Order: sequence, then structure tokens, then C-alpha cells
Amino acid sequence: MLDIKLIRENPEKINELLKRRNPELSIDEVIKIDEERRKIQTAADELRAKRKKDSQMIGELKKKGENTDAVQAEVKKIGDDIKELEEKQSALDAKQRDLLLHIPNIPDETTPIGASEDDNVEVYKWGEPRKFDFEFKAHWDICEEKNLVDFERGVKLSQSRFTLYRGKGAKLERAIINFFLDYHTGEQGYEEILPPFMANAATMTGTGQLPKFEEDAYKEDMYKCVDEDLYLIPTAEVPVTNIYAGEILSEDDLPKYMTAYTPCFRREAGSAGKDTRGLIRVHQFNKVELVKLCTPQTSKDEHEKLTEDAEKMLQLLELPYRREALCTADIGFSANKCWDLEVWMPSYGTYKEISSCSNYGDYQARRANIRYRDKETGKVQFVHTINGSGLAVGRTFAAIVENYQQEDGSIIIPEVLRKYTGFDKI
Repeated sequence: MLDIKLIRENPEKINELLKRRNPELSIDEVIKIDEERRKIQTAADELRAKRKKDSQMIGELKKKGENTDAVQAEVKKIGDDIKELEEKQSALDAKQRDLLLHIPNIPDETTPIGASEDDNVEVYKWGEPRKFDFEFKAHWDICEEKNLVDFERGVKLSQSRFTLYRGKGAKLERAIINFFLDYHTGEQGYEEILPPFMANAATMTGTGQLPKFEEDAYKEDMYKCVDEDLYLIPTAEVPVTNIYAGEILSEDDLPKYMTAYTPCFRREAGSAGKDTRGLIRVHQFNKVELVKLCTPQTSKDEHEKLTEDAEKMLQLLELPYRREALCTADIGFSANKCWDLEVWMPSYGTYKEISSCSNYGDYQARRANIRYRDKETGKVQFVHTINGSGLAVGRTFAAIVENYQQEDGSIIIPEVLRKYTGFDKI
């Protein structure tokens, strides 16, 4: 969440940045509550000082053998008044925190200003989309023909937009996961994490999914266990970022690089048409996530490095992609800057998102209370958190199937995956 000190010192600037996201956003109510609670704090402090002074007076009067009833009665009344002020302040603190939890992060000054995803800015492209000299097929048709993904039985076992991989399809999916994890932990130096696939409310709050997704406009976007304070994770970002919640790390422990494979569960509706076919927008999908905790000084560089680490997967798979800078209307609730990586999908005739690499500054760390101690000053401050998909596995699967299909109906396996699949063609 936003730093209340920053809000006090720069209210106009914070409001201006928030309105880049949405003209209706404002921190005016937060400031109003903060001014009220600070007045109460000042009044309580003055009463505490008076109580201390009167308590000392009681001791002096007793030494002199004088009656202290009146002063003691006054001290008791002061104590009651302090308690009343503390209760008011506590209520205002809770209200202020609730407001702050609902206010998104301020965008970085370099985040493009825009009103919708149409205002995202293409940064560059890598690779050339393949030009087919035969009539190519969409991945959902190929998967059904070759029995790689059984969409019909996936629905029968669960509900719409749940999938069942089988045979070489299941093996290809697993191969992609293992390739990503091996490269991230080997060449790129990430620690592998296998976290719980369910998270409690505190963990979901730490990364910004709650309380936002409890509201009517969003509550259908996530899965919650009946009669349990547990949620199926929408991404490994949630448990992995929160590993150090409530802890103070040493600066020597930073940066922390972590990667995790998990299934991800999302109830997001998505758009009608092609997006609801195949593997592009489903309710359960596999993903390998990259997460970093670092100091504020290295935050921007680490964000760029993480994005390049995700891009490397696409380059090794030789899948054409582009990088986009998301505009203020399209960045995530907790993010201040986001690069989207989009892979070329022949069936769509365009690029589709396969990774979002976001820098959150200290926004998530404040919510989760993840801090570190500066080794020079000894001062405790919040870390910066960064994460991105490295990559979404199902979409990688779909991109391989479409981009590597051959005229004879076969699918060539990218060279880097062959030691994992054990075959070079389907």
C-alpha cells in the first residue's frame, strides 16, 4: 500500500499520479482521516504529559501529608479521556488502513499514460512471424486431432474451460515446465520454490489480491474454499512473495531470486470468441513464476533483468514475440510499471500475452511488512518486490503447436525441449 508519510508530504502529486490510472481515484479521504487522527494523537499526548505531571504532584503532596483526593480524581478522569481518545484513534487507524488497502499503487513516471489497453506502447519485436505456404490450423484443432488435449473430457471432469492433457501433450507440457525451471535455476541463478497452492487471506492481502477481489465487481475472479479462510492461488507470485512477510532481512541477503512452478486458478470471464477456445484463457493453467526481492536502489535494474530472463525462454524456443509497455489504465493494481511479453499466435494473426513483468516498488512489501536492515545506516526499510511469468506454460504449449506445425500435420519439437520430451516430433 502507499506510504502515508509520502501522502502527507506530496498529496497533490500522489493524486495527480493516481488520476493517470483513473480520474475518479483520490487520496483526499485518507488525508482527511489522517489529519483527524493526528489531532487526536496530539490531544492524547498532551493529556499523557498532564497525567504524568499530576502523578508527580500526588507524590509530592503525599510527602507533605496533604490531601490528594482532588488531584487523584483528576488523574483518573484524564486516564478515562486518554482511553476514549485511543479508542477513537484506533478506529481511525483501522479506517485509514482499509482505505489504503483499496487504493492502487501510483504508476511510475515512465509508465505511459492511457485510458485502455489500446494505449499500450510497443517497445520492440524479436523474431519474424512464420509465413506458412499451406493452410495452418489453430492449436485447439491440432490438439483435438492428435489427442494432445482432451477439451471435452476436461469439461466433463470439471466444468467449462478446464482441460485434460494426455499422451505426448501431457509430456510436452511437463517438458516445458522442466525446461523453464532448469534454466531459471541453472543459468539465471534463481532458487526453486514449491509453495502451497492455497493461500490464506493475509497472504492474499500482502500481494494485493485482497480486499479488492472480495468486492462485487471482482469476487467472481477467484476461487475460495467453502468454510475455510483459504484461496486457490491465482499465481505463484502470491505465496512466493509472502515467504518473508513480517520479517526483517539483512541487506546481504538481497537480492533474492526465486522461481516456482504452480498451477494457477482464475475465474476471470475473459472475452467471448477465440479467447475462450483452446488454451489461451482457461480457469486452471500451469505457470512458472519469477519473483525478486531487492533494495530500492537496484529495483529498476532488477526489473529489467527479470524481464530479460523471461524473454530468454522465448528466444531459446525461437518463438517470435514483442515487448509492450503497459499504460496507466492497464497495469496491475499493485504495480507501478509493467512490461508485457506477447508471443506470436498464427491463429489470431497477432501477439498474445505470455508474461507480465511488474515492478511493485515497496507497495506489496508495505502490505506484507517485508523489510531489510541497511548495513551502512542500520535503518530498517521496505524491500522492493518484482515478479513476472517465466512463462505461462499452457500459452507456450499453444504457441509451439501453432508455430511449429508442418504441412504433413506433424509438429516439430523445439530443440531445447527434446531432451525433456524424448522425441523430436509429434
